Amino acid sequence: MFTTLRRQAATGVRVLLVFTVLAGILYPLLTWTVTRLPGLAGPAEGSVVYAKNGTPAGSSLIGIDPVATGPDPYFHTRPSTSVADGTAVSGGSNKGTFNQDLLDTINQRRQQIAAREGVAEAAVPPDAVTASGSGLDPDISPAYAALQVPRVARVSGLPLDRVQALVAQATDGRVLGFLGEPTVNVTELNLAVAHERACERIIDTALARSADRASARECDERP
Repeated sequence: MFTTLRRQAATGVRVLLVFTVLAGILYPLLTWTVTRLPGLAGPAEGSVVYAKNGTPAGSSLIGIDPVATGPDPYFHTRPSTSVADGTAVSGGSNKGTFNQDLLDTINQRRQQIAAREGVAEAAVPPDAVTASGSGLDPDISPAYAALQVPRVARVSGLPLDRVQALVAQATDGRVLGFLGEPTVNVTELNLAVAHERACERIIDTALARSADRASARECDERP
């Protein structure tokens, strides 16, 4: 009896050691090694996007709607049902298309966006007034981005064609050329706008301050 128990215990310990090595060491090591392959490291680390000075500024997978205390120089994401909690939670409203509260909210959003952009309510695209399933979608339609271009150019002081070029740079086409719709990543776009605004200030003062000339040259080389 004791011999059988020792044999079973020894077998159990050996199985435990084998699976500890396989599942606790080799598999995590293999997974980590795969994430270091070119093209996978960024997504594995959260698709972090960086400001021009190298500091992390967010994730290209999470949209953060800028809150302006004065004139609004940035692009806005789609609305979020969890805006009060920021990015701490995600999810939709779970309200159907015939829910009166949802319809009232959409109409209110349409009025607010039309007033903000100085356009007719009919010109506001659908994604500007409807939240995504997660509430954290960083992408908007090219139509919604184009609607915001005149305001961003006017408030930021950037040339209109330059803002349009930034939108084009932040636009992704259809997957494989035919799946889905083109999208504009607001997180990356607002970082580009912020950099352009900084460059404009640097170039304006570069002649007066020699310390800014290196930064001005860097700005002149921007795409």
